[in-house]
Amino acid sequence: MTQPRRSRTLSRQATELAVAVPQVVAHRLTRMALAGPNPSARDRREFHGMGAEKVVAFWQSWFAMGWATVESMQKMWIAGLQGARVPLIDVQQVMARGMAPVHRKATSNARRLARTRMR
Repeated sequence: MTQPRRSRTLSRQATELAVAVPQVVAHRLTRMALAGPNPSARDRREFHGMGAEKVVAFWQSWFAMGWATVESMQKMWIAGLQGARVPLIDVQQVMARGMAPVHRKATSNARRLARTRMR
């Protein structure tokens, strides 16, 4: 992917994430307030999923950024062995790969929760 295109993709992901996250938080906080001290089974599933999905998205993001860094380091190593100009680590690629799982989950939650009725 070219540098300007990758930059646009990263900017788009960040913008969509900045819009989706407050929507999801507002929906879930409202749902918690309406559930009160005795949440329904549906609410309990949603509340449990909130924590579990964050752990999964964190590890997916961490692994993706690590793998992108490894790929960049391999390119640097191979270029060094060939006597070519050694490229720098592509930080935008590392950030885009790391943001992708979080972006995917937050935007899908925003779409899903927008269709959900509170009660």
